[in-house]
Amino acid sequence: MRTILTYLAISLVLGTSTQAEDVYLVNVSGTIEKGLAAFIDRVVQEAEEAKVDALIVEIDTPGGALDAALLIRDALLYSETKTIAFINPRAISAGALISLSTDHIVMAEGGTIGAATAVDMQGNKASEKVISYFRNEMKATAEKTGRSPELAEAMVDEDVDIENLAPKGKLLTLTTEEAVEQKLAEYKITSITEADKLDDVLGLYGLEGANVIRKEINWAEQAVRWLTHPMVASLLMSLGFLGLIFEFQSPGWGIGGTLAILCLGLFFGSHLLVKLASWSEVLLFVVGLLLVIGDLFFVAGFGLLAVPGLVLMFVSIFMSLMGRFELWTWDTAGLAVRPIMISMLMTLIIAAFMLKRLPRSTTWQKVVLTEEEAGYQAVSEENVSLAGKSGKAVTDLRPGGTAEIDGQRLSVTTEGDFLDKNTDVEVVEVEGNRIVVRKIEPTV
Repeated sequence: MRTILTYLAISLVLGTSTQAEDVYLVNVSGTIEKGLAAFIDRVVQEAEEAKVDALIVEIDTPGGALDAALLIRDALLYSETKTIAFINPRAISAGALISLSTDHIVMAEGGTIGAATAVDMQGNKASEKVISYFRNEMKATAEKTGRSPELAEAMVDEDVDIENLAPKGKLLTLTTEEAVEQKLAEYKITSITEADKLDDVLGLYGLEGANVIRKEINWAEQAVRWLTHPMVASLLMSLGFLGLIFEFQSPGWGIGGTLAILCLGLFFGSHLLVKLASWSEVLLFVVGLLLVIGDLFFVAGFGLLAVPGLVLMFVSIFMSLMGRFELWTWDTAGLAVRPIMISMLMTLIIAAFMLKRLPRSTTWQKVVLTEEEAGYQAVSEENVSLAGKSGKAVTDLRPGGTAEIDGQRLSVTTEGDFLDKNTDVEVVEVEGNRIVVRKIEPTV
């Protein structure tokens, strides 16, 4: 019996000693933006699913986008995995919020944390509404992780007075020594090489010899980070709208429509992945586009459906650029509107040039269907002789649609009546490309 118990004890010890801990290591460096937030969110989820022993977030950042920082903060703050922030060497602005959202903070010697006031794209201090919001986010995060809320507030608002550290009128930035002394950070790392620093961090939390798995951003997340850049987003919108313009100008389906779907799909798809947009924005855009198409092809006169359609399209793009966690202020709204204005300006300039030049080029004529090839012909000034001619509605006229007049398939509109397909009609008015028809009443 004693032999059996001894054998079991030895087996238990050996089994325990050979079970290595798994630790995920992720790097947060450079400017914090939306694509990085999607990457961190994925890593946190994978860490929970794999039940790793710890997630170490190595931080070296001057700050970045507020909405991206809030996404990372939420992912770390509510994670079931033990999280460790290794500040190596600085966590400024949004980086301070991310650090405070972890369970433990370790800082390299000579590091800094703080100076977290919100600023706009020009570096100017944000509005009081944004400052107040971010101050409370920092405070709530510090409270949740058991750290000083006063220190967190002082990093955002210079009106908070911290004796001997940040007098009123100065934002709080702590060195490594100060952060450890104020119990904001737990330990100071003095090693020089990166490998030794990581070993020290692992040793502080009983993770010596752990299997460190470095998580890297994948190609899809890298592409999303690039696609959500404001200038790239503006370019995608411009190309998408240009594609729609040229698709409406040429009959049948062609390059314009394909380009529009590709570019607008990349715009909304990338914003969906980083949680800036939701399917409601996509639905708004689709509804707006359908209204514009309906106005162009089925309603006499431009504006009845096109104006609200364009408004819906604008609102959907604006909401996507605002972000789901951004404060709605004049400052943030201006930042969201700017790429839209750039896109509209680019679209108008390029469209005006291309509509004037391209139709004359041989390349355009090779890749775009002519009106005859698409199955119908547009009406020119030479077709005024159609007045009084009769024909048949090829589609329902509600009130716009297609009719066959004098052997030609033409876009027509009624005087306001809705006519069914195969109704006999006659042309009552021709004005430029606008053909007005009326139902031929049967005679007795």
